[in-house]
Amino acid sequence: MALPPPAAVPDSDGRARAGHASYVPAIIITVSLFFLWGMANNLNDILIAQFKKAFVLSDFGTSFVQQVFYLGYFLLAIPASLLVSSRGYKAAIVLGLVLYGAGALLFYPAAMMSEYLLFLLALFVIASGLAFLETSANPLMTELGDPAGAARRINWAQAANPIGALAGIWIGRNFILSGVELDEPALAAMSAAEQLAYYQTEVRAVVPPYLVIGLVVLGFAIAAALVRFPANDPSPAQQGVGWRGLRAAFGHKRLVAAAGAQLMYVGAQVGIWSFTIRYAQANVAGMGEHAAADALFVSLLLFAIGRFVGSSLMTQGRSALLLALFAGAACILALVAALIGGTIGLYALVASSFFMSIQFPTIFALGVEGLGPLRRAGASLIIMAIIGGALLTALMGWVSDRTTIGTAMLVPAAAFVIIVAFALSARRVGREA
Repeated sequence: MALPPPAAVPDSDGRARAGHASYVPAIIITVSLFFLWGMANNLNDILIAQFKKAFVLSDFGTSFVQQVFYLGYFLLAIPASLLVSSRGYKAAIVLGLVLYGAGALLFYPAAMMSEYLLFLLALFVIASGLAFLETSANPLMTELGDPAGAARRINWAQAANPIGALAGIWIGRNFILSGVELDEPALAAMSAAEQLAYYQTEVRAVVPPYLVIGLVVLGFAIAAALVRFPANDPSPAQQGVGWRGLRAAFGHKRLVAAAGAQLMYVGAQVGIWSFTIRYAQANVAGMGEHAAADALFVSLLLFAIGRFVGSSLMTQGRSALLLALFAGAACILALVAALIGGTIGLYALVASSFFMSIQFPTIFALGVEGLGPLRRAGASLIIMAIIGGALLTALMGWVSDRTTIGTAMLVPAAAFVIIVAFALSARRVGREA
């Protein structure tokens, strides 16, 4: 679907140009960013299963993968916004890609030393880069066209995100997960040297994919540095976006509500996907890690389909209603997973991904709607809300360790209730306007 033409914007040399023709390479790179961070985010779901086995971790222990990852988003979202405000989109995108690539390459020394903490550091660096990418790409896509079509346009751009997520799960299933799952009696029968060799093999399995990803991402950084992006807006209104703009953005109740809804959504999505493999193995007898990873792959496939279906259904003034319907359906399915369990519960958990599909971009678009020159500052606040991926995943791990992984699914079910409330509130405001 072609994007509607934007108003004239200055290029990197300060010359005004209208339309997308001058920015086709920049648009291609920007849409590619949605793919790249989707791949990184969902490789974490594979890493959780792999590290649980390789480092012998509890569910709460594995949740640190997501805790440090989304802490990176939280801490770097505002610096990213300030960089976009002062230096423009291009500088933020290039820096984000460099950090992403560097973090991926850090997997090599982490694996050679077999240190879980070093892997967490590498993931923090990757997430720091992604904070710059998401803070840049999301508002950039809303600015490239008619503001009335922002929700639909960002949904179409974000269609690349689940494709990247699918790629991440496919890479993890085929190049990281070995399928070798030793129970306690089998491990006890091995010598100390055999156990060490087994654990080292499982830890080092993550290295080849991440080295390739790191090199590819650094290649994108070079490409982004060479092409033209819309230049930083020199107007006084945009120059005012900084700490002052961030403080002003906090005064918009709908933006603050959107940030809260986004925290709930990201926490629910990350929590469900992080523990899908764990849930499948706990609820379906005899299911191995490869089959469980296939269930996660189907989840991501449904997520991608839902993104296209939802984007097609979305029209001006309808996005809040569609968000409420999708969040409500996801809540019901999460409750089925929590209260019924078994194969039916797994099917429900997988199906919930279809209804999670449009929630992030729609909450984002509703949150920054009508902010004008504060759009970039508002974007950084919503990106900060991605910390929900750390908070709710940790809570789910804590609940799982004390009850069951099924009971932990009550956490995302509650989060979807809050999203429904936000959507209905945004719809009422839209009607009044």
